[in-house]
Amino acid sequence: MSVLIVIPSRYASSRYPGKPLAQLRGSTGEAKSLIQRSWEAAMQVDGADKVVVATDDTRIADAAEAFGAKVVMTATTCQNGTERCAEALAHVAGDYDIVVNLQGDAPLTPAWFIEDLVDGLKANPNADVATPVLNTSGAMLDDLLQDRREGRVGGTTAVFGTDNNALYFSKEVIPFTGQEYAPDAATPVFHHVGVYAYRPSALRAYMGWSMGPLEALEGLEQLRFLERGVQMLCVEVEAKGRQFWELNNPEDVPRIEQMLKDMGHP
Repeated sequence: MSVLIVIPSRYASSRYPGKPLAQLRGSTGEAKSLIQRSWEAAMQVDGADKVVVATDDTRIADAAEAFGAKVVMTATTCQNGTERCAEALAHVAGDYDIVVNLQGDAPLTPAWFIEDLVDGLKANPNADVATPVLNTSGAMLDDLLQDRREGRVGGTTAVFGTDNNALYFSKEVIPFTGQEYAPDAATPVFHHVGVYAYRPSALRAYMGWSMGPLEALEGLEQLRFLERGVQMLCVEVEAKGRQFWELNNPEDVPRIEQMLKDMGHP
């Protein structure tokens, strides 16, 4: 099965304008933009046939082309990364069986997260969309809860059934546990990793649907699938000792830079 990875990226962001061009320093002190580090993460994925950056902003396009990325220009009317991926697919030459949305704010995404995600979708022909979930440790859960206590929208959490099909996603921390956990202990909370794998037919259908009330309230694009009854597979991935966090707010920059240094990313 052929796989296309699309990195949707927009300059305008209510929480962090210009986020894709934010500079992040790694272990050597070299500064690279967020979009470059996300592209480098995508290039490490085994089995990907093509990687493109999809954007509506010439500043991002120029920066991406400067470090060697292929760029697809998309409309300013795209409401989220899924819509941008759908439009990019229409403009990219060739036929693909699976389209991966690696959001441009997740430079710490390990290659095996995406590889496991693609394998999960391949193994489940009834699923139209798949997304990774990461079992949180007590320390990660504390970070999520601290963000909410301080009024920041941090990571998204996911709940799913015994068949691993998604039940709901929220920017609140769900499910409620009311318990404290040791830093290294596993918890019942799963962090949603902002990556998706779609069958092209699901992407095309998505473009024809209007935003539903839950998507509008949460600001989570994947809820449009759930509101339409589309089966969405949650694929549990393993951290394998790696740290993971998305760049959602300016306050996340020091945290991600420290993680880059801890993991030896230049």
